[in-house]
Amino acid sequence: MNNCPTPHIAAEKNDIAKTVLMPGDPLRSKFIAENFLDGARLVNNIRGIQGYTGAYKGVPVTVMASGMGMPSMAIYSYELYRFYGVENIMRIGSAGALVPDLPLRTLVFGMAASTDSGYGAQYGLPGTYAPHCDFGFLETAVAVSKELSVPYRVGGILSSDRFYNDAAGVNEAWAKMGVLAVEMEAAALYMNAASMGRRALAVCTVSDQLVLKQYLTAEERQNGFTDMMRVALETAIRL
Repeated sequence: MNNCPTPHIAAEKNDIAKTVLMPGDPLRSKFIAENFLDGARLVNNIRGIQGYTGAYKGVPVTVMASGMGMPSMAIYSYELYRFYGVENIMRIGSAGALVPDLPLRTLVFGMAASTDSGYGAQYGLPGTYAPHCDFGFLETAVAVSKELSVPYRVGGILSSDRFYNDAAGVNEAWAKMGVLAVEMEAAALYMNAASMGRRALAVCTVSDQLVLKQYLTAEERQNGFTDMMRVALETAIRL
């Protein structure tokens, strides 16, 4: 059954590569396509969610935005895995550090993604599922980071439904449990990948040092994450 295009992705099935990089910001997709991919062409722009397919060192790669939050990531990653036959999705986004020894611009590889979302309830599991990345995917990205001398940390992250939170002590509580940083998409991506037997990894650049009150600007977030982009692309061509 041909389900392409989908309600949210205008591309034909052959327009999407087996590996997709997913920043949250559509303008970051455009930046990567224009600065890193050869022969990049726009394959999706429904709702302004820009998706491009091109080649990096001769290997086809798609970069497409996920939008913000788990519901948005869940829709796009589900359709990519289920209908486009995508094998690997790497989230490349920003995160807020929950621990003081995690400097701005450091990469965080989400080995596991704790969450305050109810997304996993749909699976009807007799317990609490622990969303996690694919180890081979993670291992490859770590090796690339070492080769490129890009600072990184591996550990648990928090995928939250809330960017603003009125509850006191929330960040400290997660940090006490060893969670390094907070973002808003990875857990849904990991659960979709697990449910369909595909691979996923979240790589985030620390844009906000929440403990030390240090922050990158919006422009730095959009165009300044080149270390993460290089690591992502070099990882993509090795999968």
